[in-house]
Amino acid sequence: MADGLNIEHHGHGHEHEHEHAEQQAPVQPIDTASLPDVKLTPTAIEMVRKMRAKEGLGADHGMRIGVVGGGCSGFQYSLNFDTQKEGDRVTDFGGVLVLVDEISLPYIAGTTLDYVEGLHGAGFRFDNPRASRTCGCGSSFSA
Repeated sequence: MADGLNIEHHGHGHEHEHEHAEQQAPVQPIDTASLPDVKLTPTAIEMVRKMRAKEGLGADHGMRIGVVGGGCSGFQYSLNFDTQKEGDRVTDFGGVLVLVDEISLPYIAGTTLDYVEGLHGAGFRFDNPRASRTCGCGSSFSA
């Protein structure tokens, strides 16, 4: 899922005209241990349970939430059933596991996943406090 994820960082280029220009510090890895977990509402938990049962999957299969490049705003949410992989952040919601890979976590930490039903259909909705902009369909965002 993380294959092909291109993340562009736009910084400000500073040209130093002095020979004794300061060296930039190396990029430090993000401390994902300090980031908040992804949350599920009770409605989303129940819907994940129903979908997992419909697919005939056991409790070892969790809902993998991630991000991939694309969508109309730059990143797109990804949902699928999967088993735990090395490096995953795993949160247990009463027997429903939520799996988030370490590349996706900085972009969706603290996100609440809900399941809503309306006139235009039903589906999962993401409330992402880290998104600076979202699209009308609610399935893509920019960080």
